[in-house]
Amino acid sequence: MKKLIFFFVWILLITLVPITILQTTSFAVAAIGPAYLVNFAQRMVGLTAFTLMFTQIILGSFMTMWLEKVGGWVYKFHIINGAVTYTLVLLHGILLMIFNHYIGIGWNPYLVFINVCLLCNKPIDYYYTLGRVSFWLLTIAVLAADLRKINPWMQANWRKFHVLNYITFLLVGAHGFLLGTDFKIQPFYSFAVIAYAVVIGIVVFIEIPRLYKNFMNWIKG
Repeated sequence: MKKLIFFFVWILLITLVPITILQTTSFAVAAIGPAYLVNFAQRMVGLTAFTLMFTQIILGSFMTMWLEKVGGWVYKFHIINGAVTYTLVLLHGILLMIFNHYIGIGWNPYLVFINVCLLCNKPIDYYYTLGRVSFWLLTIAVLAADLRKINPWMQANWRKFHVLNYITFLLVGAHGFLLGTDFKIQPFYSFAVIAYAVVIGIVVFIEIPRLYKNFMNWIKG
């Protein structure tokens, strides 16, 4: 029963994505041409990635509790959910690259994944930069989690990189709110605001005190 409830809530959160996007873009509009279709898919993928990223943080931050409440299968689900999340984030960027091709900008992976600016010419460039930085921070966190299986040092210290997941989520949220229109549409808007507040709460009341405690222990010892 607990497993059924868990997946019901998980699926319910995901269904917020098509419910939101279809309010402004129907399947008929998305099918007008390749650019429309790719943009439609990119938006679906982006909002789904944000949703799964939130579930990853909720699972990872309270994994001990989840294991006790619903069983050991939740850890395997956490790993699979994480792999799907990263795949969607990568796909979001690839779809943007394809969209750029259809609207005449051309194939330019540098523009999509790497072109970070500190002193940007326009505000929108900062919004895109947030997305690019998020992608690479998430990549580092994923690599750290994978390398812990084969590297002794990483096995002992990978959780230090795990904090990047929180930073990534907050940057992705800012990227979505500032650049996208779907984040501002109900019901996804309410979910995104609540999710953002919850993650900030975890960072402020759990992660920062934990990091401070570890830092003090390191100084003393």
